[in-house]
Amino acid sequence: MARVNEKRALVLGGGGVTGIAWETGILHGLAAAGVDLTDADLFVGTSAGSVVAAQLAGGAALSDLYEGQLLPPDGEIPARLTPWMLVRYALSYVMPGSPARKRARLGRAAVKARTPSEESRLAVFSSRLSISDWPERALKVTAVDVADGKFVAFDRDSGVPLVRAVASSCAVPLVWPPVTIDGHRYMDGGMRSAANVDLAAGYSRVVVVAPLTRAASAAATPQAQAARLGVPSIVVSPSGEALAAIGPNLLDPARRKPAAEAGFAQAASVAEAVREVWN
Repeated sequence: MARVNEKRALVLGGGGVTGIAWETGILHGLAAAGVDLTDADLFVGTSAGSVVAAQLAGGAALSDLYEGQLLPPDGEIPARLTPWMLVRYALSYVMPGSPARKRARLGRAAVKARTPSEESRLAVFSSRLSISDWPERALKVTAVDVADGKFVAFDRDSGVPLVRAVASSCAVPLVWPPVTIDGHRYMDGGMRSAANVDLAAGYSRVVVVAPLTRAASAAATPQAQAARLGVPSIVVSPSGEALAAIGPNLLDPARRKPAAEAGFAQAASVAEAVREVWN
């Protein structure tokens, strides 16, 4: 009997430039093993995942995206989350208040931080993305309003330019500038959740590719979010070998090539488990 209303979602989490590379490697390796996730009915992208999700939803070939991750990072400037930044993150979340209020505290700090210009970051994403307009396929790109900590999921109907949506989702607080959209400024969607798996609610099968899986509580991890969907799902995260290839600085473009290759190699070990969920 034919399946009815079988809709599948691919959720791609945050993880810096090395996260983009590792996700691309995993997805390309899975496709090589006969598990092609690019035929998803919904793409959800958070931070690094928004870059990959936007390009896949727009029809970019995985082989091309993978080859791009292997190129030397000529002219790219590495960034880093300093110990002070990590302390600032922690302080924002241990202080009392609702989750949105805690995110707003960090948002205020993000606005005041000394970072590259917003225009320079938009130029980076204009060149990084293989598409400039929202694709016809369902795509959700996550971000957080710095003023009130409100979580948003931009899509084709939001009236927001795709480049600005993706740039805002990747705007790591204190490292990169929040992005202006309709008079509001937005920062990294990963400040609400590493992958925002709950946006896949209503889909019958869900695969999550998440470079980062830690959360403020066990209930907020991608694994816990996926379990609450109540449908066949799996969360793929970096193996020990992949973590070593990625290295300690997720924002270092020099680690992009080894991260992509590690993702491609890891795919063979998870292909059957992913196939069981996807098919």
